[in-house]
Amino acid sequence: MLPRKFYNRDTVIVARNILGKRIIRKIRGIVITGIITETEAYRHTDDPASHAFVKQTERNKAMFDEVGHAYVYFMYGMHYCFNVVARHPKSKAGAVLIRAIEPEKGIKKIQKNRGTASLKNLTNGPAKLTQALEITKECYGADLTKDSKLYIEEGIKPKKIYESPRIGIKKASDKLWNFKINIKKI
Repeated sequence: MLPRKFYNRDTVIVARNILGKRIIRKIRGIVITGIITETEAYRHTDDPASHAFVKQTERNKAMFDEVGHAYVYFMYGMHYCFNVVARHPKSKAGAVLIRAIEPEKGIKKIQKNRGTASLKNLTNGPAKLTQALEITKECYGADLTKDSKLYIEEGIKPKKIYESPRIGIKKASDKLWNFKINIKKI
């Protein structure tokens, strides 16, 4: 598993360095794994697009808590998004949104959860990912540095990382804090 110190660095650095790591999800005896292929960084006072920008709330309090924990929130009244709390020790808040994974194990369970037999586009978006891995508000605050039902471990080393503006935001859209890897070219 990734140690807590991995997450105790600048949020943007963690968002880049978590690419290629393996997410593990255990659901009722079934193990699902996948390689993280897309992330976005959300910091604190220098990031108006961040949930933590204005102040701490009941919804975003995980972003202010100990690094290495899950921050899960409900979006548009329809789906969940999964983030990992990560920030520099001098920063009060930050999180990395896990936007996509390349599934490895548990494909049948992912297909069932997503309601499709198609292998294309199973987990290539934050809502698809949380649906596939059954990540809900029950995962809020989960310690991702311990062997549990949800954690992240070492994976593969990406050869090339692509940077672009974050997706679906209006504020701070100039920041190139969306990071992707092409698993087929690793």
